[in-house]
Amino acid sequence: MISLAALTRGDVANYVDALFTVYIVLIFIYILLNWIFAMGARVPYSRYTDAIINFLRDVVEPYLRIFRRFIPPLGMFDFSPIIAIIVLYFIRMLIVNAIAG
Repeated sequence: MISLAALTRGDVANYVDALFTVYIVLIFIYILLNWIFAMGARVPYSRYTDAIINFLRDVVEPYLRIFRRFIPPLGMFDFSPIIAIIVLYFIRMLIVNAIAG
């Protein structure tokens, strides 16, 4: 068992970096699923797939909604997720570097 006293700033920075990475991957999965559904693909109803899609929507959509207020879709293209990911990368760099020292 690892003691909390044994954690270094680098360990905490790696943990925070991993959390940001997981969130960015969730955003990419959400974007990909929305794109697939927009192309007309339908997933047969399953409580598991429905739970996954609802989870992704609940986790990712509040963050993306911030950017959709300022960057409306252009036709069928929504650039707000791209800007949201870029902003998240910058925030990630700032926070991880501040923690790591």
